[in-house]
Amino acid sequence: MGILRDLPYIVLFKNYLACSLPKYFLKMAYKTRFTPKNRHKYVGTKTELLCRSLWERRVCKFLDESASVTKWSFEEIEIPYVHPIDKKVHRYIPDFLVQTERNNKKKSILVEVKPKKQVKLRESASKRDQIVFQINKAKWTAAQKFCEKHDIEFKILTEEEIFHGS
Repeated sequence: MGILRDLPYIVLFKNYLACSLPKYFLKMAYKTRFTPKNRHKYVGTKTELLCRSLWERRVCKFLDESASVTKWSFEEIEIPYVHPIDKKVHRYIPDFLVQTERNNKKKSILVEVKPKKQVKLRESASKRDQIVFQINKAKWTAAQKFCEKHDIEFKILTEEEIFHGS
């Protein structure tokens, strides 16, 4: 389900991201800042990005340095969705909008970075995890509709794709 499964630079991504980090890094969610070095590729309005996790920062760095990525932005799109609990319209802001090019073929991908436990609901999930999953599902359904309308692919990256390249 990750952004890179269908892209030809999956091997590069695996080699770049699957470095030997201590296992405790895979569960950390520190806020960090990232400043793109390749300003010509970054098309967002922010000059310094506030990443809500090491995972988002890792993806920022990859997008900034990857030769196959021609343009990218961070938290620039707002998609309305109906919240499953309060039934009100809320705003969903996906993490990345990415444009890739391979053999003169361009592809746009909307990317969300999430922990695996928030992507697939386990039978033994806590009540909180069940609610988070329902909210995420509503957001992702709205994102999928938005993407279909605009000829964009929607992908979710978990720690498995980010750190292990699976």
